[in-house]
Order: sequence, then C-alpha cells, then structure tokens
Amino acid sequence: MSFAVIACFFFLGVLGMPLAFSLGCAAMLGLWVAGFESSIMASRMMNAVNSFPLMSIPLFMIAGELMLKGGIMDRLVDFANAFVGRMRGGLAQVSIVAGAGLASVSGAAVADASALSSTLVPSLKKQYGLGFSSGIVAAAANLGPIIPPSGAMIVYAFMAGSSVSVGGLFMAGVVPGLILFLSLMALCWFISWRRDYPLVGEGFNLRNALRETRRSVIVFMMPIVVIGGIVAGAFTPTEGAAIGVCYALFIGFFITRKLRVSDLPGVLLTAAKTTAMVGAMIAFASTVTFLFTIDLLPIKLAGAIKEITDSPMMFLVLVALMMLVVGMFLESNAANIMLVPLFHPIAMQFGLDPLHFGFLFVLNLVIGMLTPPVGVILFVVCGITGVRMTELVRESWPFIAAMYAVLFLCMIFPGVVTTLPRAMGY
Repeated sequence: MSFAVIACFFFLGVLGMPLAFSLGCAAMLGLWVAGFESSIMASRMMNAVNSFPLMSIPLFMIAGELMLKGGIMDRLVDFANAFVGRMRGGLAQVSIVAGAGLASVSGAAVADASALSSTLVPSLKKQYGLGFSSGIVAAAANLGPIIPPSGAMIVYAFMAGSSVSVGGLFMAGVVPGLILFLSLMALCWFISWRRDYPLVGEGFNLRNALRETRRSVIVFMMPIVVIGGIVAGAFTPTEGAAIGVCYALFIGFFITRKLRVSDLPGVLLTAAKTTAMVGAMIAFASTVTFLFTIDLLPIKLAGAIKEITDSPMMFLVLVALMMLVVGMFLESNAANIMLVPLFHPIAMQFGLDPLHFGFLFVLNLVIGMLTPPVGVILFVVCGITGVRMTELVRESWPFIAAMYAVLFLCMIFPGVVTTLPRAMGY
C-alpha cells in the first residue's frame, strides 16, 4: 500500500500534475489498495484543516505583504546602507541586511525573493553584473524561513504534533539564523574582494546611522512584539499573527503612508492562493499519513535505518543526504507535509531533541529551495530579473555551500540550536 501511494505521487508529479492533487490521487489509490471506504478521505481532510494554529500561516503572509506594500523595503535599504554601504561589496551587504530584516517580518522566502529581486537587482547589477546580483538576492531571500517568524516552522510544528511547539522552534532558529546571516555577509565581502569590485556608497556617519535607526525602529518592533508575545505566552502564534496584521496596517496607513485601500484585495488574494495550496496539501497528506501509519511504514523505516546505523549523528547525516535529493525534486511545503510524519517519530526513537531535529529538517528543506532543478527561489528570481538559470545556479553555489556549513555546524553542536529555547523554558 505504501509503495503504491509513493509511486503514484511521484509518477503524477513528474507528469506535471500540481503536487497537492498528486497527493490526493495517491491517497485515493492507497485507500483502494487497502480496501477502505473512500468516505474516510473526506473526514480526515476536514479534520486536518479544521485547526486554529493553521490560521497563523495566512495571517503571517498577509502581515508580510502589507509591510512590503507599506514601504518597508525603502526603510530597510536605507538602514542597511547607513551601516554597511561603504564596506567591500557594500551593495551586496545591504541586500543581505535587507533580506534579514524582511525575514523577521514576513517568514516566507518566495515573497522575500520577489520583493528583493524587484527592488534591489536594478541597482546591484550596475556594480556586480546580473548573475551575482541575482545570486545575492536569492540567498538573502532564503533567510525568510530560518529567521523567525517562519511559515515552514509553523507547518513542521503542526505536522510533528505536540512534541514540538511553534514558539520553541522559532527560538531554535534565532542563533543559527544569526550565524547564517553573518556567514552570507562574510561571503559577500570575500567574493567582492576576490573579484575586486569597487567601493560604493557613503562612508559610515554616526548621525546618519542614528537617523536611519530611528526611522526603522518601528519596523523592527513588529517581530519583537509578535515573537516576544508568543514566547512569553501572552498569546498564541495565531493571535500573534493577527496582531502582526494590525501592526502592519497601522504602519502602512499612518507611519509610512504608502499603503492604499486599493492594495488590500491584491494582498488578500496572494495570501489566499498560497494558503489554499498549503491547506490542500495538508488535507490530502492527512490521508496519506493515515495510510502510512496503518501500514506501519514509520516503524519499518526506523527498523531499516537502525540496521544501517544506531548512531543518532549518522541518522542525521542520512536524513541530510536524503533531503538534498528530495529538495532537488520536491517543493519544500510538500516535502514538509509528506516527510515530517515519517521522520519525526524515528528521530524520537534515536533520542534526538525534537527542536534540534525540527530545525535541521526545516533548514534542509530551505536549502532545497535554492537547489536545481525544482528550487522555487531560483524560478522566482529568474522570472523577475531575467537572468539565465545556469548563470544563477553558478553564482548561487557559494551561498548554498555556506548554508550547508551552518547545517553541519548545528548538526555537530546541538547547543547552537537548543540552548536559547531551553533557556526560555521550551
């Protein structure tokens, strides 16, 4: 039964059917092979999406879109330029800082890639050429699901069950996200030095830096209020996302005054499309997960892995290698929804910390968004900037290598991931 489900899903996916419907067809085939009534599927789908925590996904998307429409990019770029604009590779550094600031607001790599590509690449390519400029914004956008709030972490926590909290996973991403941010900054400096890109921008000026910090503090207060409230237990992730929407509306209408009522339908439609896709995959995946459980696939898979190794570290390496291959052919949301119910219980059998494994799993799939042939960030950046895919992939490999370096650092030293959330009671 499990083989029939997996084979059907990949066959239809290769043919080009949307992944959500590939999951649905695979679930129907699995029910037929197992001899179950097809009515089981409707009830399981309804129960899967009838979830209050899942509402946080569209709300965080709406908050991020509202902040973008409200002129957040201008303030983030001005803030970054005031501090790092005169460094070697200054415009590249500005892009990474802007990407990190955007990540702390939106939590979605695709939205960040769209915003960064359309606003920064026209200036970047004058200094660095189109290929390197596009690689920079692709890497900066990939900070979105790592630095909290993160839509990918919300999906993981939902699929993993009660053993993983959204707030704990958010805190698990803070230190690795900072390390990755600094690594990308250092890599931009090194490449710019190696290629002898010229210095541009104005030198550091304390008065200018303080002025831009004062202008940007209203933006950076949003993640502090929302994530701080979630971590402190003042409100749930869903309530925090709703507060974020209200905060974004306030900034757009009354602070930057760039948000218009006419922008709201487009923002809601964008969030609705993405939510529908994720919701459909979660609904169909609930039946697939049910069939895998009935077929004892997680137990069989755990037994097979334990025959190969009984080392938790080797298990993490095997999962990383598997996610490398999966990320090349499967969209990250689909991979999260399909594979978390399989691998999370096995990780618990190996005695791994659920927050540690959860963050590594999310980071693995986030890196997959930058790897061809199905790296969704690559397609978004290519579509907006017009860069050739081969050129973008060539310029992206150093950033992908930096992300894998951070992945293995977190794998070898679990405290990098777990110290902060454990100190905060998770």
